[in-house]
Formats: sequence, C-alpha cells, structure tokens
Amino acid sequence: MTSAPILAYLVVNDHFGLALGVFVAAGITDLLDGYIARNFKNQRTALGTALDPLADKLLVSFLTVSLTSADLIPVPMTALILSRDAGLILASFYIRYMTLAPPRTLSRYFDVSHVTAKLHPSNISKVNTALQLLYVACTLASPVFDCVGHPVLQGLMYVTATTTFLSGADYVLTWRRRLEIVKNK
Repeated sequence: MTSAPILAYLVVNDHFGLALGVFVAAGITDLLDGYIARNFKNQRTALGTALDPLADKLLVSFLTVSLTSADLIPVPMTALILSRDAGLILASFYIRYMTLAPPRTLSRYFDVSHVTAKLHPSNISKVNTALQLLYVACTLASPVFDCVGHPVLQGLMYVTATTTFLSGADYVLTWRRRLEIVKNK
C-alpha cells in the first residue's frame, strides 16, 4: 500500500524505469505475503484478509491515474476502472453498516475484529484483477522498453476493459449470492 503513492509520484515525474523497479519489488513482496498467508495459517489475520484486496485496488487506482496523467492510459479506461472500484468500495461500506449489530458506533464500525460479512469474488473478478495489474504493469513498462501504443498493449487494454465491465455487472447481479454474513460469537 505504501508503494502506490510512491509509484504515482515516480510516474508523474517521468521516472518510469525506477517506477518499474519499485512495482516489481512491490509485486514480489505481495506474492510472498500471499504465499505466507496461504501456507502458514497462524499468519492469516482478518485485517490482512481485508487489506490485501484493498492494497491491489489502491495500487491499480494510483497507477491508472498517474499513467493517465502521463498520457499512457486513456481517460475512459481510467474512468471505467475507478468507477467499478468506487462502486465496490461504497457497497462494502454499506454492507458493513447493514451487517454490524447494534450499537453501530464509529469505533465498532472500523474495528476489524468485528467481521460481519464476506463477499466472495467471482472468477471473472479474479481474472479482472489479474488483467488490471498486468495492464498497468505493461503500460508502466512501455516507455522503458520503447513500446508505447503497441498493438498488443492496445489489445490488452480492450480485454481489461471488457473484464472490468463484466466484473462490475457480475457484482451488481450476483452480490446476494456472494455475500456471506458472519455471526460473531
């Protein structure tokens, strides 16, 4: 999560090589963190489970906006990605509020020890997250390797846009089936 604003700063200031290095380092640490959480059950926490997808969204959002400001990602693509993520975040705030047992106070609302609901991602959403990360990574690498506007990158943008739209629509249509209310004991 801390790398997202640093990456954005580097991109906005045209330090694409350094930004790509930071991105790769952040990706390696994220993969290592995921490996540890999956294979060492005592290392998994409710906070970590909530923060991991949030970190991915922050990274994609910061990079998308900064790459758009550098004229490497079109504004409509950025609007699509950000609107889908904003909708998911707002929905999660609403679901959290509705599933929190009274009294609904700010301290209880933001207390991660009170897990109230889990929204299970669909396969299209998992594919979309991977494609968004791949798209911003390839776009970030494009000035470094002198392939800005390459047809493969353009194709990746359209595939990513399609899965972003389909993933958002899928959440709107199937969120009730994907929602699991957690009863705290």
